[in-house]
Amino acid sequence: MLQPFARTGDSLSAPWSWCLRWALCLCLTLVWLPGATASALNCHKTCICASNIVSCSKMNLTSVPTGLPTYTTVLDLSYNEITRLRSEWTPVKLWKLHNLLLSHNNLSFLSSEAFVYVKHLRYLDLSSNSLQQLDEFVFEPLVNLEVLLLYNNKITQIDRTAFVTMIKLQKLYLSQNQISRFPLELVKEKSRLEKLSLLDVSSNKIKTLPVGELQVLPAYIKTGLYFHNNPLLCHCDLYTLLAHWYIRKLNSAVDFKDEHTCVLPGPQKAQVGIFDLSGDSMNCSTFVEAGEEAFLEQTLILKCDTKHRDMLKTWTLPDNMAVMPRSNQTARVLPDGNLRISPVRSEDSGTYTCFATNEAFNETIYMVLKVHNFTMHGGGETLNTAYTTLVGCLASVVLVLMYLYLTPCRCFCCPNKGKARGEDSIHSSMLSVTPTHGDPKAELNRHVAFIDSKDSQGQNGKLNPNGNEDADDPDAETGSLMKSKRKKSVAESISSVFSDTPMVV
Repeated sequence: MLQPFARTGDSLSAPWSWCLRWALCLCLTLVWLPGATASALNCHKTCICASNIVSCSKMNLTSVPTGLPTYTTVLDLSYNEITRLRSEWTPVKLWKLHNLLLSHNNLSFLSSEAFVYVKHLRYLDLSSNSLQQLDEFVFEPLVNLEVLLLYNNKITQIDRTAFVTMIKLQKLYLSQNQISRFPLELVKEKSRLEKLSLLDVSSNKIKTLPVGELQVLPAYIKTGLYFHNNPLLCHCDLYTLLAHWYIRKLNSAVDFKDEHTCVLPGPQKAQVGIFDLSGDSMNCSTFVEAGEEAFLEQTLILKCDTKHRDMLKTWTLPDNMAVMPRSNQTARVLPDGNLRISPVRSEDSGTYTCFATNEAFNETIYMVLKVHNFTMHGGGETLNTAYTTLVGCLASVVLVLMYLYLTPCRCFCCPNKGKARGEDSIHSSMLSVTPTHGDPKAELNRHVAFIDSKDSQGQNGKLNPNGNEDADDPDAETGSLMKSKRKKSVAESISSVFSDTPMVV
């Protein structure tokens, strides 16, 4: 009787044994699948709980433990194997969580809703992971974040609006990545984060910098702008930028002076120090700090560009007199600490001093002002007057040269065209140098005649137009004078010039 029962039991237990096998395999898969299940928080074995601090560092965790206390302010999950941070990593809101550490986790994925329940974070460490890009909305809920560490990742792309909502961000570390574009939108005037005082993009793949935009930044941003150890292309503007920062003793230029390098143009791609470009490398001009220049009656503003924010600023004039509020001085301190001079006078030239102080720092800035002894538009009027004078002189020279060297046009419609040829034979012979084509024999019998000054005595050096008449004959002289009255001016000018010169007859 037992055998049939045994057979019947075997036949009935076969389906159950098959189901048990699949259930056991499923359980083993869930146990060994990384990140498939999250273990509950254990403050005695996997984590250390000290009051409101939870430290689960170096515990080989593949996911964030569940059941975190709502009063947690610091959560340390560094040095684990958490590769993906999903939106459901914390099902409850951790309103008091201020510090979250996720470094050294080989983290490669961040959900766009990963920080929805931790909006009050002030410190977030995502360094030394495998992040490749930062999407648009990934940090949107973190409006209270002050420090963000993203160095030593594999980031190649940063969305231009990735940090736009982080209005309280003060320090951003992006060094040791693969970034090829300088994130100018983070420091530019109209788009920058107002609280940002440190931006580290060193040790990336940035080849060019917006030098012009960086030059006009406030000193409190430039002193915390680190871009050393990048393959920047060498040029003199880059040298001028860093030389100015070094003279101002800005931290980003002083602390890493030897690590500011660039690549020389050419096939060899030699790497040199940026501060050495004033030597044989590129022979850039040595930078010298320039002062301010102004003109009479101008309104001028001298900026007290300090390396720290929110400092109390006072000014002294070149005569060491302090600028007092509500005084009759032309200089006045503005609410932002800058000095306004209006109108500028010639005696305003000199060295101005700005003293900036706060609870922790003090700074002194000197400004040298040179005032030109004319108004801003006076120089232009002087230039216009000089230009007009020069043009007038050139025109005068041209007219004189035209008068001296250019032959006047022949007049073919003169009123004396019908005169006898004999009357003007002497004048034409004196003025014309062209040969006579009428009679060939006459051309051969030409000779040169000289007029003796003795024979022309009494005529004041004038020639007698009728050469066949005797000059001593009174009747001839009278006739000659009557005939020459109408041509007096022409004869005088010609005879006075050619009285002692040879003539072709």
